[in-house]
Amino acid sequence: AFDTTVPFGLNFRQQNAWLYDGGGLEAMRKLFGDFNIVNFPAGNTGVQMGGWFRKEVNTVADLKGLKMRIPGLGGKVMARLGVTVQVLAGGDIYPALERGVIDATEWVGPYDDEKLGFYKVAKYYYSPGWWEPGPTLSLFVNSKAYAKLPKEYQEMISTAAAEANQKMMVDYDSKNPPAYKRLLEKGVQMRTYSDEILKAAQKEAFSLYAELAAKDATYKSVYDGWSKFKADSDRWFGAAETDYARFEFG
Repeated sequence: AFDTTVPFGLNFRQQNAWLYDGGGLEAMRKLFGDFNIVNFPAGNTGVQMGGWFRKEVNTVADLKGLKMRIPGLGGKVMARLGVTVQVLAGGDIYPALERGVIDATEWVGPYDDEKLGFYKVAKYYYSPGWWEPGPTLSLFVNSKAYAKLPKEYQEMISTAAAEANQKMMVDYDSKNPPAYKRLLEKGVQMRTYSDEILKAAQKEAFSLYAELAAKDATYKSVYDGWSKFKADSDRWFGAAETDYARFEFG
């Protein structure tokens, strides 16, 4: 999970800093090495949106019994808040929303979500996507095949993956704004998760991490290093980035 993202985890810049300079990539490669894999960060969407809803959700009580398509750790956290979690393939989401089989779904962000037409069947669009604040997409290479490559070819793979990692973020940062504007023009109602929901979700997320760390020594070793990095990074981002964003973006 840490190779990609976890609920209430790191944003794109923090994730890159952890992977490239904070010991994250070394920790992940040690883990993936057991499966004969060499991993390379090769893309990121940035923070995602918090999902499409057929009705408003303002409190934790509003989540009870809500049928939502949300996989992964985000789904586990939502389940702890009372959500009836559904896992559906991308092509099955729209008809499920349209027929009321599910009440809500998460996907990615304006650029991707607009193409699937969710705005036609669920008018409330929530933020933030706290379960995917900066998901890394990785390139996996067979370690035995990789070891046989000349050093310059290995460097080419590493360089190309790093370029793809940056380029994908650039693409989303350029394509999401106009898509977001179009969604607003189509009558989509933007909503922000209440502090009550966010605090409850955050509490359950870190309770889950503690439970997993208590059961798995490998998980704990990664989690402990990640947690320390996150605490230091959050302190800095809170002192600079957040204050600027609060003023600039309101």
